[in-house]
Amino acid sequence: MSKKDNSVGIIFAYLNEKNRPYSATDVFTNLQKQHGLGKTAVVKAMEQLAVEGKIKEKAYGKQKIYFADQSQFTQVNDADLKAMDNQISGLSTQVQSINQSCRQLDAELKVLQGSLTTEELTSEIKKLKEDCSGYRVRLQKIQSATNHIPPEEKEKVYKQRDVYVKEWKKRKRLASDMMDAILEGYPKSKKQFLEEVGVETDEDSKVVLPTT
Repeated sequence: MSKKDNSVGIIFAYLNEKNRPYSATDVFTNLQKQHGLGKTAVVKAMEQLAVEGKIKEKAYGKQKIYFADQSQFTQVNDADLKAMDNQISGLSTQVQSINQSCRQLDAELKVLQGSLTTEELTSEIKKLKEDCSGYRVRLQKIQSATNHIPPEEKEKVYKQRDVYVKEWKKRKRLASDMMDAILEGYPKSKKQFLEEVGVETDEDSKVVLPTT
């Protein structure tokens, strides 16, 4: 079969299958990707089919519309059309139901894929039991310890800490004021001054002043 005859056969079968009006451009657009038909070949094939009487042609101004010869199809009465409509409606309902089931199954699949397997759950439970056992041992040691600090002793330590921190802040502020006064008449930088007098700051020791 030649390429021309092949194009004619493809277009003839397509128009009969779809059984609706198309322009040559429509047919070219719909078949070009699948069959690789050129637009000129499509136009010539449709004109040939029309001349041979295999398809019908209608002209609307400069536009030509082609469609299958309706005489080749069995005549359908109103009862048959109604039956077809009912069948289409029933099939549409089935399609909707199937699509809904597919969405539900897809959601369930995603949940299952994100869940742990039986082996993973068993391993996780074992690990949690081991952790709980370790925590119980630690708790028992803490509860049985005899060196607990009484609340009043803890309060005393906290108060002493506050006193020391306040004194630390006071002395740091005094030292800073003294250095500022000296540096007003000092010809070098603060860093050079500290190096010459051998003063090590909290920042040099990476010590942070606690908050009270």
